[in-house]
Amino acid sequence: MAGLFIVFEGLDGAGSTTQASLLESYFKEKGKKVLLTKEPTQGIIGGTIHAVLKGDLSLSNEALQLLFAADRSYHLSKEILPALEKDYVVISDRYLFSSIAYGSASGLDKNWLKKINEKFRLPDISIFIDVDPKVCINRIKKNRFSSELFEKEESLNKVRKEYLNLAEEFKFEIVNGEGTIEATHKKVLEVIKKYI
Repeated sequence: MAGLFIVFEGLDGAGSTTQASLLESYFKEKGKKVLLTKEPTQGIIGGTIHAVLKGDLSLSNEALQLLFAADRSYHLSKEILPALEKDYVVISDRYLFSSIAYGSASGLDKNWLKKINEKFRLPDISIFIDVDPKVCINRIKKNRFSSELFEKEESLNKVRKEYLNLAEEFKFEIVNGEGTIEATHKKVLEVIKKYI
């Protein structure tokens, strides 16, 4: 497969969406074909997940994680893998590591979470935008009218701890995202240049 698969991970409010978008612009300026995508998707399963995260629909944590896995399977087969086969740089805002970090922080068995995600292709580059949960909460309050399921400081502290464990296990790149958007983007580019 000729393309490059890059994934951004981070707590809610860490800025992964912004950084994914900036990296898309960077590659486009270099003349690369780029697919910017995200999880949960905007498909039917993704829509159900969004409803749960917003509190409009109630499901068990297990059911939610199975939906994430189903959405990811669809995402891979319909978007990510076809784009990689056509030599695209695929940038995804969140991927399977989000499921493992958020799922285990909510009390689910980490081995089960890994098992339901084990068949999915791993990214070529995984970047964790590391931001203190207090900073994330302040950003969320400033930029949004409402918060989602996991957007409480205590929850985010647990999620961050899980992400840092995953970073060690799966060899993520960790980028401090507490500076300006531009400063964080510069650090992201330093990481990317190590690989390309």
